[in-house]
Amino acid sequence: MWDLVLEDRRINSLRLVAPMWNGRIRGIHRLGGAVAPEGNQKKKRTILQFLTNYFYDVEALRDYLLQREMYKVHEKNRSYTWLEKQHGPYGAGAFFILKQGGAVKFRDKEWIRPDKYGHFSQEFWNFCEVPVEAVDASDCDINYEGLDNLLRLKELQSLSLQRCSHVDDWCLSRLYPLADSLQELSLAGCPRVSERGLACLHHLQNLRRLDISDLPAVSNPGLTQILVEEMLPNCEVVGVDWAEGLKSGPEEQPQDTASPVPA
Repeated sequence: MWDLVLEDRRINSLRLVAPMWNGRIRGIHRLGGAVAPEGNQKKKRTILQFLTNYFYDVEALRDYLLQREMYKVHEKNRSYTWLEKQHGPYGAGAFFILKQGGAVKFRDKEWIRPDKYGHFSQEFWNFCEVPVEAVDASDCDINYEGLDNLLRLKELQSLSLQRCSHVDDWCLSRLYPLADSLQELSLAGCPRVSERGLACLHHLQNLRRLDISDLPAVSNPGLTQILVEEMLPNCEVVGVDWAEGLKSGPEEQPQDTASPVPA
């Protein structure tokens, strides 16, 4: 009997219940409306216990956090067409990258980078008539939609998208408007870039250097490098050992000397 009681209490303690407010689940932004426990219990309450009052189960909490993350990425990649009308494509493109935490270089100017707090000098607005020739968007949250702010930089020569977790094959298929100017491109560490995306780079015949190192979605890096070099004969493809992934056949299994050899 006591076993049944303890089991029932254990199940009830793990059950996450979401209070309803006008028929909708209350989110984290309404946590201030929770009933505070009395006495010292308030100090002992953990964040998990706090959240259990607002979500039915762990899956609901996970989905909620995922949706919030997607919303943040969407907001970071909104189009700055209204800004382009006021300051031109170079100013709007530079603002988009700096806001993401990246760096830009105007022609014949020094690199402009935000500090560790994300602040950057507003002096770049004085260069709105100067073409942007290089962009370092490493570790930024650029996605398919956000590329709209870069594709208007018709004089862009160097673009680094290293470790951009939202850059995928569809993003690479959109780079063709930069074909006349782009000479250097780095995709190192982009987890969603595969062979299909690299095949879309055939439009960029002016590329002189392409970094495709550390691409986990590429199943055969060595063969992929050979195909990319054939596709872009004037481009130096770096970051991959040409023999990596190239195997003439299955690896020879070591023979067990302790086992008898069949006659």
